[in-house]
Amino acid sequence: MNLAFFIARRMARPTSENRPGVMERIAVGSVALGVAVMILTLAVVIGFKREVARKMEGFAAHVSVTDIRGVDALDSQPVRRNARLEELIRSTDGFVAMAPYAVKGGIVRTEETVGEVILKGVEASYDWSLLGEWLVAGELPRVGDSIRTKDILLSRVLADRLLLGVGDKVEMLFVDGGERPRRDRFKVAGIYESGLEEMDRTMVLTDIRNVQRLSDWGPDEISGYEIRTRSLDEADAFARTLGRTLLYDEGDGTENLAVESVTERYANIFDWLKAHDVNAAVIIVIMLVVAFFNMTSALLILVLERTRTIGLLKTFGMRNAQIRAIFLWRAAFVTLRGLCWGNLVGVGLCIVQQTTHLVRLDPEGYLLSEVPVALEWGWWLALNAGFIVAIVALLMIPTAVVSRIKPEETIRYE
Repeated sequence: MNLAFFIARRMARPTSENRPGVMERIAVGSVALGVAVMILTLAVVIGFKREVARKMEGFAAHVSVTDIRGVDALDSQPVRRNARLEELIRSTDGFVAMAPYAVKGGIVRTEETVGEVILKGVEASYDWSLLGEWLVAGELPRVGDSIRTKDILLSRVLADRLLLGVGDKVEMLFVDGGERPRRDRFKVAGIYESGLEEMDRTMVLTDIRNVQRLSDWGPDEISGYEIRTRSLDEADAFARTLGRTLLYDEGDGTENLAVESVTERYANIFDWLKAHDVNAAVIIVIMLVVAFFNMTSALLILVLERTRTIGLLKTFGMRNAQIRAIFLWRAAFVTLRGLCWGNLVGVGLCIVQQTTHLVRLDPEGYLLSEVPVALEWGWWLALNAGFIVAIVALLMIPTAVVSRIKPEETIRYE
């Protein structure tokens, strides 16, 4: 039996003569508060980054291949589809799927208002899974049929601003150079709501042939390819590899092409997300410092309250290291009690937010309309284990006061 653990457990057992003191309660509360705040912080930061990244992937995939003259331009230069280019994309390590697309900037006009939009044309191979999840009214537009349709899918933000509903007809204007604007009429097939205000304000999806006709492009001319890799983490490496492949390829149809990952294309959004890591680290450090100081105060009081006991144990021959272990076990018990309460509160609040979406956000400032949370066993266990190890390791310092207690003085103490 571990003697230090046995004595510490007996000391911690509540009796009429051994009740938890005020400082011990404060230490438990401090640990509980710190752990709850850290769980909430990590759950929100990880959930926020993951949700924004997932929605950006839904709109722009992981990697895009476009004409180098059309990078960051509203109306891009066409890329000619060819088997050589598509084979190079498919043969790059990490490739999962690709879909051609075409975009054109335009203006939506109704009787009441107007708005700028980006008309994005896609084929039947386009991945509609996320947009299908976000669909709130109507249905997805029919694309790739033998007969070209004028169906469009637009966001609830645009629909509310333009006072449009499913089945309504809408006119769009497209300006090319100094020519008169071209007009075309479309039918609203469905309305989606992603919660990503940055994209919802402008993105409208339709059949790729509609965009090709408005741009006077042939059937084999597109704005580029959207490529999905195994994960977002592999997008940058995939883009670099494919970019080098296309740069040194001597075949026809692979010149003047730019390869961008979604993190490069929307660098402002992903750099903003990275800044949240610093915020999370600062909060965790502050909570650890607060918990450490409160635990140190509680531990010192526990030591001072047991001064006579320490003197007796030394008289019986117990070494300083063993006596320090007793109070480290006591500190571990306090920490565990605080962890239980902190996890109960922190995880409970996360579950409430996941199920009720109680806390909302302003999409103008935070991109999302609600606070996302992500609870996973991996980081949750690591956080709890790391907190215990950090607190107990730091408390090695205040337990050094045990070695200064002299038996001949403490035993006479009344």
